[in-house]
Amino acid sequence: MKILVTGGAGYIGSVLVPELLSAGHEVTVVDNFLYGQTSLLDVCNYKTLTVVRGDARDEKLMAEHIKGKDFIFPLACIVGVPACDRDPVAARTVNLEAVQLILKLREPSQKIIFPNTNSGYGRMQEGVAYCDETNPLEPISLYGTLKVQMEKELLESGNAITLRLATVFGASPRMRMDLLVNDFVYRALTDRVVVLFEAHFMRNYIHVRDVGRAFIHAMENFEAMKNEPYNVGLSNANLSKAELCAEIKKELPKFVYVESAIGKDPDKRDYIVNNAKIEKAGFLPQVSLKEGIAELIKAYEVVRRTEFTNL
Repeated sequence: MKILVTGGAGYIGSVLVPELLSAGHEVTVVDNFLYGQTSLLDVCNYKTLTVVRGDARDEKLMAEHIKGKDFIFPLACIVGVPACDRDPVAARTVNLEAVQLILKLREPSQKIIFPNTNSGYGRMQEGVAYCDETNPLEPISLYGTLKVQMEKELLESGNAITLRLATVFGASPRMRMDLLVNDFVYRALTDRVVVLFEAHFMRNYIHVRDVGRAFIHAMENFEAMKNEPYNVGLSNANLSKAELCAEIKKELPKFVYVESAIGKDPDKRDYIVNNAKIEKAGFLPQVSLKEGIAELIKAYEVVRRTEFTNL
């Protein structure tokens, strides 16, 4: 297949793109290398890789590189609540308008797989045990709102699959240290203590390599899965922040975590997610939370720099 990946040098893209190349696909990456990352150097030897330093909002550039592609993966994104709140104009133009541009330029036969976020569920709704794809999306942040709007437009346009990703964790060539698991493991190693605000808030989690596998699974099973949203997470990892810290402490016994009696977490997401739909479609994650924590402990022997963050 011929695949266009915007943001292909990012946290997810720098894991996904090598997998696509090793599977024999032709990949074009459009990325502005905002963070100065060098995450695709190890695959520049592939003749089937084209790297374009550019902006996914550039209509002329995108029109040139969208031609002839079988699949489009719009990964380019201002990711996370703090980053979007800091620059809402960039968030809107990158997270929404750049994907609307893809819809404008693509041929009807070209297929799109889009990474949404399960943060669109916002908070647990009264009387609901698990959030599945039939639950209404009620985002509580600009980041979630833009992603939810884009998912709606993509599914209405047809020939698209949206993956509602759980909170991603794990080591990547373009590392991010601001994601919850990655952040807590780093603090457990360097500070040995975390103070939790609203420690009962629940999240679901998924390893970055499993996100890459989910994209490939959706691509290989596109006709059976198309025009639907899918939650993508570890079904045995719906955990509160306190429970997550307890898992980290199993690997780092000297780690101490305490819940503050005062103060609130600015991130108000709180939900339990059902991932049965994508599991029934044949996809099962392979990397456990325990394995991911062990991986991060090793990764932080390599990386000890806060520049690897979107905060």
